[in-house]
Amino acid sequence: MTPAKLAEVVLSAAHVVFADRGLDHNILPETTALERPRNPEHGDYASTLAMQLAKRAGVPPRELATALADKLGQAPGIKSVEIAGPGFLNIRLEAAAAGQLARVVVEAGPAYGRSEHLTGQKVNLEFVSANPTGPIHLGHTRWAAVGDSLRRILTAAGATVTSEYYINDAGVQMDLFGRSVLAAAKGEATPEGGYAGEYITDIAQRLLADHPDALALPEEEARTLFRDEGYRLMLEEIRASLGRFGVHFDVWFSERDLHAGGAVDHALDTLRKQGHVYEEGGAIWLRTTEFGDDKDRVLRKADGDWTYFAADSAYYVNKRERGFDKCVYLLGADHHGYINRLRAIAACAGDDPDFNIEILIGQLVSLVREGQPVRLSKRAGNIILLDEIVEAVGVDAARYSLARSSTDSPLTLDIEVITRRSNDNPVFYVQYAHARIASMLRNAAELGVSRGEDFDPGLLDHPKENDLLKSIGEFPTVVATAAELREPHRIARYLEELAGTYHRFYDACRVLPQGDEPATDLTRARLWLVEAARTVIANGLDLLGVSAPERM
Repeated sequence: MTPAKLAEVVLSAAHVVFADRGLDHNILPETTALERPRNPEHGDYASTLAMQLAKRAGVPPRELATALADKLGQAPGIKSVEIAGPGFLNIRLEAAAAGQLARVVVEAGPAYGRSEHLTGQKVNLEFVSANPTGPIHLGHTRWAAVGDSLRRILTAAGATVTSEYYINDAGVQMDLFGRSVLAAAKGEATPEGGYAGEYITDIAQRLLADHPDALALPEEEARTLFRDEGYRLMLEEIRASLGRFGVHFDVWFSERDLHAGGAVDHALDTLRKQGHVYEEGGAIWLRTTEFGDDKDRVLRKADGDWTYFAADSAYYVNKRERGFDKCVYLLGADHHGYINRLRAIAACAGDDPDFNIEILIGQLVSLVREGQPVRLSKRAGNIILLDEIVEAVGVDAARYSLARSSTDSPLTLDIEVITRRSNDNPVFYVQYAHARIASMLRNAAELGVSRGEDFDPGLLDHPKENDLLKSIGEFPTVVATAAELREPHRIARYLEELAGTYHRFYDACRVLPQGDEPATDLTRARLWLVEAARTVIANGLDLLGVSAPERM
């Protein structure tokens, strides 16, 4: 019996109790949740439903809990129900009912943990969105890992998700980038405010290889060529770097296209119709202070030029008109000021900023080795590149380590720790649990031992087996919660707990026969259980974009 199925049984019992007592069924929730008691002596699962409903039902909590316990005790698969404190229901399952979970997980395979929790939500998830004036670096890497994991988790929870990269390819910075590449091609100094680093020289050399006569062009034509071709080569490199990190976007959206396609003018009309646009001093403004912003924002300056804020407004309106219910922005640590202004854009567009838009801010990440900060990149000058991080620690270690901590806090990664092949390295610890199970299953095959088509779930009655089953049963709820709260680190922390539970099970419960011992029904039942554990670990790692190795 899965926790979800048991929760349905609890709710069904509540309906019966309410009918027997003539209570108002309208106060019953559509769903209910169960908890795992910290102390196993208190049962397998606990419900607070009686305490939640008692006041509205006009029945003392323990009295309602007693009635629920009587009904639940009659349900198949439930061994006992005890009442604790003011009305907690502590539920114990029969071993056969608990053990059936192994069958559910193995038969579901990659689908176990997926749900319809967010079905119907159409989400636009924008992350990384680094300017195409330089390679992907450490500052972007955390959101690359977290954003892609969140895409996978939201999808697993039933949402329809489009991952999107917003290319800031308009404005002065692109002209400076083009001039920087041209200066490098000529062997001249970087222009004031321009971009430096070996990557600029690399792009210049690649551009000259494709356009050997580029330096012979008139100055303005050369600047345009070096800007546009340099941009193309830089974006190509960004795509490749992210691809090597396992991050692929559904949409690459160009800021240039917003302007060229008339989307900015259209957004202005949309905002004007909502009554929040006004003119002052020759400029066009959006009255964002009505919705929590610290000041009104200029959309179009007095000289007729659009502002960056105008593009931000147009981009939001464009997303909503493409049919996205929720627009989720994953922004860097220096973007706190964007929260209120982006929420104000949504409100000015007639939307609910508490529903239609979400802004997540990721704190800084740093690298250390032997207790000392990692030196800056030679290729990029003052930054550490994503490719260099991957080269130093590998994709799995980087992605897992970046995703396992809440983005609310700064993160320091110790290269020695996250590459260490020991149990104090979380990614190794989890991957090793999967590899350990895979090794056991290979050994079973070599011994000619198979889990077979069926097993007796009632044989899985050892306390460590029960612990493992309960941990496995939590996975769907963990995934749904991680999706709802936008917190991929919950998956990583769960996997670490599951790996620990599996290792303790392995130490206490021998699975395979030794010597000339024959395989037994218990052998087969435990093989189903370890295969279920392997499935959950693999599914969880996949949500983080991390491999589940067969050997380590």
